[in-house]
Amino acid sequence: MPTKSPPPGLSLKPASDDDFEALLLLRLAAMRESLEQVGRFDPQRARERLSRGFQPKFTRNILLDGELVGFVVVVPLEDSGEWLLDHLYIHPNAQKLGIGSWVMGQVLQEADHHGKAVRVTALRLSDANRFYQRHGFQLQAEGEWDLYYLRPAASAGPTDRT
Repeated sequence: MPTKSPPPGLSLKPASDDDFEALLLLRLAAMRESLEQVGRFDPQRARERLSRGFQPKFTRNILLDGELVGFVVVVPLEDSGEWLLDHLYIHPNAQKLGIGSWVMGQVLQEADHHGKAVRVTALRLSDANRFYQRHGFQLQAEGEWDLYYLRPAASAGPTDRT
């Protein structure tokens, strides 16, 4: 199933090491409201979490008319053969435009092509939970602060199961 064309002016671009600070600011803006709801907004903790796992080779910037409006990080999990959707953030000013759904469609199309299941974690009270469920993710476990989801692997494409 081909993914829809991106909304006009929307594109994905590989990230670089130089993008870290801009991505951190974007993450803080995107997560602030949800984290404040549970009393866990802490810019220093957000910096540490993002820097601990920041790997530009798995990160794509989301651009709208050439401006950074989000980013997505998909990391292969070697022990399970699954993929981890580690981050998907859209700046609040660019939310509700279909950007997140288009990006998710890209990620899931790639996962389906490779026959990979995709894991994601969402903050317990975040609107992201409904978003992930709409995209086929199934709740697997609950933690104190987070919910853990899995989107099962679809059939692999005809030539590529890597």
